[in-house]
Amino acid sequence: MSAISPTMLQHYHDHGYVVVPKLIAEQHLTTWVDRLAEIVEGRVPPSPGMLVMKDVMVAKGAVNPGSKMEAIAKIQDFESDPVLDSYTTHPSILECVETIVGKDVQTIHTMLINKPPHVDGRHPLHQDLLYFPFRPADKIVASWTALEPVTRENGCLVVLPDTHRGELLKHGNPEWDNLNAGYFGAKGVDASNRVHLEMNPGDTVFFHPILIHGSGRNRTEGFRRAISAHYSAVDVEWAWATEGAFGERRYRIVSGDKKGQFWSGERFKEGGLDPRTLLSSSEDLKSVESVKKRHQ
Repeated sequence: MSAISPTMLQHYHDHGYVVVPKLIAEQHLTTWVDRLAEIVEGRVPPSPGMLVMKDVMVAKGAVNPGSKMEAIAKIQDFESDPVLDSYTTHPSILECVETIVGKDVQTIHTMLINKPPHVDGRHPLHQDLLYFPFRPADKIVASWTALEPVTRENGCLVVLPDTHRGELLKHGNPEWDNLNAGYFGAKGVDASNRVHLEMNPGDTVFFHPILIHGSGRNRTEGFRRAISAHYSAVDVEWAWATEGAFGERRYRIVSGDKKGQFWSGERFKEGGLDPRTLLSSSEDLKSVESVKKRHQ
């Protein structure tokens, strides 16, 4: 049975997000953190298609990390790693996802965020729908689970409630000295009503892809780790006029009658959206190309 009650589901529809306390047991959290260490320290090779992403300050030589782990911003696209993929297919996660988008569900993105100390590491306020070709937006949802305590001091998520009722905004690179590739920020955002989501290990937030959200800097000596996946209903449509960055990506169905198969819809829409028009400059497009390479 889904941990999202009718009242919680209404909160999601009203405000664009809902936090489910203690959704995932500690034993699973430890397994995923241990797997991160195995990959980063070279004891296990990255699985096919996985990106192990250094923080930009480490890559530029602005920071000398104290360990291999302190160099890594996040791992992306871990569906082919059997240990980390157990998050993607965890029954408690899928039950909640199905409550929001329906029973036939596919994964469209995965990541484990390490957020190390001693780097900037902020993620500007943004909307995840920028990165996804599927529509309607209401049939897409993110899950984001705290692996360790998440606080304002170590850079918790920040959300702008009710912004999921708006439109997909133009995005671009903010004028920051250190910004990881693909970390775009939404333009013209009023953040005065922002809410900081401090979370305990195992707490999981589910949020809408148009909800404006971001995260702050980790000002502690530890890490701020979380594991996350994006899902959509299987009966979505491709909305982009071009294949874009993710045209060759395979989207795996993880629940419903077609579980184990891959999404087989048409990957082109006549007169559809060119996602490049949502970015504000040619410099932003360079970041798009760097993201594209991760998915080839």
